[in-house]
Amino acid sequence: MSENSNYNSNSKTLVIEMKDFAFETVDQSNGVATVVKFQLLNPEVKPGDVLLVLTGADVHFHGLIGRIDEGWAVATDHRSLLPLPATIH
Repeated sequence: MSENSNYNSNSKTLVIEMKDFAFETVDQSNGVATVVKFQLLNPEVKPGDVLLVLTGADVHFHGLIGRIDEGWAVATDHRSLLPLPATIH
């Protein structure tokens, strides 16, 4: 089976501070976001790169960016500690 040609064999890590990370929850488990969608402003980031969301040295999300479409990326981390965003009713 051939590998997906959309993935880069030399992945990069996109590091974002939690306070600066705006996202939509695509999937969640036990009150944490496990799949997120976020606006991607860096055109050098590609599918197969890694998203790392931190507060100082504390890791909240460390997942693979699987899809990028029209400036939006989707990343998955099934061991996420990223709290669900607050919603306004």
